[in-house]
Amino acid sequence: MSSHKDTEKQKQQAENEDANQTFHYTRKRGYEITRDPHLNKGMAFSLEERLQLGIHGLLPPCFLSQDVQVLRVLRNYERQKCDLDRYILLMGLQDRNEKLFYKVLTSDIERFMPVVYTPTVGLACQQYGLAFRRPRGLFITIHDRGHISTVLKSWPEDNIKAVVVTDGERILGLGDLGSYGMGIPVGKLALYTACGGVKPQECLPVMLDVGTDNQELLNDPLYIGLRHRRVRGKDYDELVDEFMKAVTERYGINCLIQFEDFANANAFRLLNMYRNKYCTFNDDIQGTAAVAVAGLLATLRITKNKLSDHTVLFQGAGEAAMGIADLIVMAMEKEGTPRDAAIKKIWMVDSKGLIVKGRAFLNHEKEHFAHPHEEMKSLEEVVKNIKPTVLIGVAAIGGAFTEQIIKDMASFNDRPIIFALSNPTSKAECTAEQCYRLTQGRAIFASGSPFDPVTLPNGRTLYPGQGNNAYVFPGVALGVVACGVRHISDDVFLTTAEIIAQQVSDKHLEEGRLYPPLQTIQEVSVKIAVKVVENAYKDNTASVFPEPENKEAFVRSQMYSTDYDQFVVDAYSWPQKAMEVQTVKV
Repeated sequence: MSSHKDTEKQKQQAENEDANQTFHYTRKRGYEITRDPHLNKGMAFSLEERLQLGIHGLLPPCFLSQDVQVLRVLRNYERQKCDLDRYILLMGLQDRNEKLFYKVLTSDIERFMPVVYTPTVGLACQQYGLAFRRPRGLFITIHDRGHISTVLKSWPEDNIKAVVVTDGERILGLGDLGSYGMGIPVGKLALYTACGGVKPQECLPVMLDVGTDNQELLNDPLYIGLRHRRVRGKDYDELVDEFMKAVTERYGINCLIQFEDFANANAFRLLNMYRNKYCTFNDDIQGTAAVAVAGLLATLRITKNKLSDHTVLFQGAGEAAMGIADLIVMAMEKEGTPRDAAIKKIWMVDSKGLIVKGRAFLNHEKEHFAHPHEEMKSLEEVVKNIKPTVLIGVAAIGGAFTEQIIKDMASFNDRPIIFALSNPTSKAECTAEQCYRLTQGRAIFASGSPFDPVTLPNGRTLYPGQGNNAYVFPGVALGVVACGVRHISDDVFLTTAEIIAQQVSDKHLEEGRLYPPLQTIQEVSVKIAVKVVENAYKDNTASVFPEPENKEAFVRSQMYSTDYDQFVVDAYSWPQKAMEVQTVKV
C-alpha cells in the first residue's frame, strides 16, 4: 500500500505535468532547433527565446500564436485538391513541427482522422513512392540479422515505450505492399498521440522489410524496399525473434510492441508465440475484435436481448474474423453461456464457402468454428439457410453484401445487424446508404471506413457508426504504458469493448450511432486507460510503483500536451555539459 508521502509526491507530479506554463531547458541552439520537429515552434518563438536560442534573424520578425498557425495550416489544407495531397501536407507538418501537427489533428479529429489514417492511408501506402518525403521510423531488413541492436541505436530517442511494427504483407485490404506499408505504423502512432495522448517522442514505427511478392512493386522504379521475393521460414522467424529481443533489451521488457498488418499465417503464429513473453498485441486480431464487440454490445440496448441470443455469420475467416469471434465467445461466457454453446452461435464463410465439419484443409483456427452442416458455396445461400441475426464482413471483398443478402437479412430480422468492417472504403461489403435504404432504416449498421449520414425518404437522418480501431489501441496503449503492464490479456480487450459501448448514449443509438462521437475519442481513451490501470494493480500485473491513489490523475499526468512550451538556455551548463531536455513547473 502506498504511503501518504508517496501519494503527495504523485499528486505533485501530476500538478507539474498539468501546469499550463512550463519552461524547457535545452542544449540545442541556432539553426538546429528550427529543424527539430520536437522543439520547433516556427514563428511562435518569442523575441526572448529567439535571442537566447540564437535564432533571431532566422525567422521573419513577426510573431504568430499557435492558434494563428493552426489557421494557416487549415487554409493550406483547404487548398489541396485531393485527400492524398492533404495527407502529404499533414505529414510534412509532422516532420517540421510536431506540436502544431497534433494541435491541428485534435482541433477536429473527426475531420482529420480519415486523412491521416483509413481510408486515405491506404492510398498513401499504395503511392508511398510518391508520398515519401522524409524517413519516419526504422527500416529493418532481412539483411540486418545479427545487427538489429546496432540498427536500433540509430534511432535518436532512448526512452521508447511503444513500437508499432509491420512487415507490409497484408496492408488493410490491399494485400502485399512491402516497404510501402510503413505508412501504417506511422499513421497508427499518430493516433496513439492524437486519440490517446501517448507522447510521440516515446513512439517508434518499424518496418521489417523481408521483400515483397507484389510483382508490380518489384517493377516500380520508385519502390523504396528490397527488390526480391519475400523471405519466409526459418530466416524470417529468426529476424522477428531477434527484433523482439533487441527492442526489449534496449527499451525494457515493458516496451509495448504492437503487431500490425501481418498476413494471417504469421499474425496468429507470432501472437501466440510472443503474447506471454513480451508486452505485445495484434491490433488486427484483438483491436478489431474489441471495436466490433463494442458495437455489438451497444446494439443490445436496441434489440433488448443478450449477445448469446444472436446467431453471428462472418463473411471472412481471417485474423479479424477469428479475433472478433473469440471475443464474442468470451462476452457470451461472461453472460453465463457455456463456451461450447457460445461457439455454436458463430458461423464463418471463407473463399471456399461455409466452414463446416469435415471440409478439407481447415487450419486450427477455422476448425474451431466448424459445425456439422452441408457444404455451401455462396454467401447468399448461406444467409438464407443459417438466418443469422448478425452479419459481419471482414474479408475485404467490396460489395459482398448484395441487395439480395441485405433484403434477406431484413426479411427474417426486425432489426438486422449488419457490420461492413473491411477497409478501405473500396473494400466495404456495402455502403451505409445501401444498407439503410434496402431495410427501410431498420438495419443496425456499422462500417470500418467512414460513411456520410443517410437521409431516408421519411426525412429521418441516420449517422452510421464507424467501427474504427482508433477507439481501442490508443487507450489500451496509454494504460499499458502508464503502469508498465508486462503482458496484455484478452480480458483487456473485452473490458475495452464494454467501456466503449458504455459511452454510447441513448440519443446516439436513436441516430444510428453505435460508437461515441469521434470528437470525444481522447476522453474515451482516458476511460479505457484508467480501467486498464485499475485492473493491472488489482491483478498484480502492473510494474510501476508505488500504486497511484488517484488513477485518473495518474493517467492524465502521462499524456502529451499539444501546447507550445517555453524555452530558455541554462548559461551555466552551456556548452560545458550536455543537458537532457526537462520540464519544471514555473
